[in-house]
Order: sequence, then C-alpha cells, then structure tokens
Amino acid sequence: MTRFTTAFPWLSLCQAFWIARIATAGFFMAHAIGRIVLGTIPRFAQFLDGLGFPAALAVVWAITVVELVAGLMIIARWQVRIAVVPLLAIAVGGIVLIHARAGWFVGEHGVGGSEYSVALIVLLLLIAGEDAERHKP
Repeated sequence: MTRFTTAFPWLSLCQAFWIARIATAGFFMAHAIGRIVLGTIPRFAQFLDGLGFPAALAVVWAITVVELVAGLMIIARWQVRIAVVPLLAIAVGGIVLIHARAGWFVGEHGVGGSEYSVALIVLLLLIAGEDAERHKP
C-alpha cells in the first residue's frame, strides 16, 4: 500500500459525517433559496395545481419553509431525526411527482431523473442514523 491509500480519506468518520450533514442541509436550503430568489414559486405552484394539488401555492411555500427550517435544524444538530422526516417526504415526493418519469440519470445519460433524489434520501438516512447513534443512552 502506498502512503496515499493508507492516509485516504484524510478525515475521521466524525468529520465525514459533519461534511455530509452540512452539505445535505445546504442542498435542500439551496433549493428553497433558489425558489425565492429566482421567483419560481409561482411556476412550481402552477405545476402542482396542474397535478390537482389543492392550495398549490401554500404547498410550495410550505415545502420552501420546511427546506429552510429543517436544513437549519440539521446544521445546528437540533432535533435532527425530526428534521429529516419532512425532507425525506419532499425527496420521495419529488421522485414520485417529477423525477421517476424522467428515468434514473440526472445528467450525462438523461435529464432530471431520480438519481440525485435517491442520493439525498441515502444521505438523510445516514444523518438520522448518526444522530440516533450519538443519542444512544
């Protein structure tokens, strides 16, 4: 073995989970902030309205607020497993309503597929598991 392979990944497990936790929260928060800054909330609401969602604009605002608040909760390590639940629902809902019909791949071999959402789900489950482990009696 080389020095590179024995030293890689240069992080402790705790540090790797810290990066995963902050990045995952950031991914969700970026979607919410992007929706607000780019003004796409009405367009998303129109899409949901077309699917028959009642009060679609309120639903989009709820998703946006949940992504922001849950992201901050995860970053702060406060009620992490509670914060993960609605984000899991958002990711699964995104697959069901939007991404599944576009296939698996997000890029290169396809556009808009489920791959990214599944990766987010895996990260959320890891974050929740790490939080459960941290709070073991």
